[in-house]
Amino acid sequence: MHRKVLFRIFHHYMKGEDVRVKVLTRISNSIMEKFLPDPYIFVTILTVLVFLLGIILTPSSPLDMVVYWGDGFWGLLSFTMQMVIVLAAGHVLANSPIFKRFLSSIASKIKRPSSAIIIVTFISLVACWINWGFGLVIGALFAKEIARHVKKVDYRLLIASAYSGFIIWHGGLAGSIPLSIATEGHPFANMMGVVPTSETIFTPYNLFIVIVIVFTLPFFNRWMMPKDEDLVEVDPAILVEEEQQFPPSEKSFASWTERSSLLTILIGLIGLSYLIHHFVTKGFLLDLNIVNTIFIILGIILHGTPQRFLAAAQAAIKTTTGIVFQFPFYAGIMGMMTVSGLAGVFSEWFIGISNDFTFYLFTFYSAGLVNFFVPSGGGQWAVQAPIMLEAAQSLGADYAKTAMAIAWGDAWTNMIQPFWALPALAIAGLKAKDIMGFCLFVLIFTGVIISIGLLFL
Repeated sequence: MHRKVLFRIFHHYMKGEDVRVKVLTRISNSIMEKFLPDPYIFVTILTVLVFLLGIILTPSSPLDMVVYWGDGFWGLLSFTMQMVIVLAAGHVLANSPIFKRFLSSIASKIKRPSSAIIIVTFISLVACWINWGFGLVIGALFAKEIARHVKKVDYRLLIASAYSGFIIWHGGLAGSIPLSIATEGHPFANMMGVVPTSETIFTPYNLFIVIVIVFTLPFFNRWMMPKDEDLVEVDPAILVEEEQQFPPSEKSFASWTERSSLLTILIGLIGLSYLIHHFVTKGFLLDLNIVNTIFIILGIILHGTPQRFLAAAQAAIKTTTGIVFQFPFYAGIMGMMTVSGLAGVFSEWFIGISNDFTFYLFTFYSAGLVNFFVPSGGGQWAVQAPIMLEAAQSLGADYAKTAMAIAWGDAWTNMIQPFWALPALAIAGLKAKDIMGFCLFVLIFTGVIISIGLLFL
């Protein structure tokens, strides 16, 4: 009897909580849709803001800030190209006939909207833990394919769920900070030495954070499912794919090579041989270049002929516009933040209110703030490491955990920073304001988990 009463009380409480969450997410989505600008407008506003803060909070003059911005403008050029390729090559791979059937066969087995949200989140989390570039693209592609098969699923939440898996990347196998400090001769080796991943990625506090997020975030995202009257299903036009049009075959050598699978087989053999050699000699090492190589080689093989591969590539490259014209502005912001010392000012604010117990927590929060302006893990580590490691030394704090606190801060505020959402949004055909209302709650939820892991473990 008592159990039944308790169950009814608990059920009633959870039902009330469910209603409150749905109301809050509806309000959040409404605010984001009205006030969050396009990512390009967002980055220009950030540029002006950092320019003014640099003049106010550092000794830099207006001309100094202009020079810092211009000198840094092309600082992410090689990374921009990597991101263009990871998005375009992932698109090409996903549009190959075999891969499309594979994604479709999995998606067709999902029947309920709630299951769709849970499964997309879980797969994205696991994929991003293995490699963030792989996870970003595969999660969004899988979510889009599910939208073709599952009715009455909120498309905004589905894509937000796919993107939410990115929260875990810096605590995973491809985390740039833990991998950097595990490398001989890294820039801060004189201070902290070479730190193996057993002291970063595979520590109890990091594994606690990862495991709790992996097994709770899918259900948290499912909890945010809107009511039927607030549901936004996918626009059918987004799912329409252009038919590949090929000119009539001509009896010429050029036409024959375009339609022949011989070159595809030869290039495929060369590429696969290299990948096998890489994994045999270096182990399961996945950096962004290897992910891109895998995507390109598999895309070439699965499309069968050069003509089909090139047609798919031409269609895919259209989705990369946002990256090409926005990443240079973020590089300019990074230049202003770094050279002016503004990032150091932000970090020192948090150091000033830290003690030996709260240091890791405030390091995490400071990294989350700096990440708004320096949304590159490697770039942020270069900016914050000298300041935070010196503070760790004075407090007797652990260098490795300090590094991971910065890593988690870098990953955390990506949930409301549209820089990394651009690839997923390009694939999904949505705007940042469509998903950020949900991502704000992911930020709050995961922030609590990360804070507990860094503070108490």
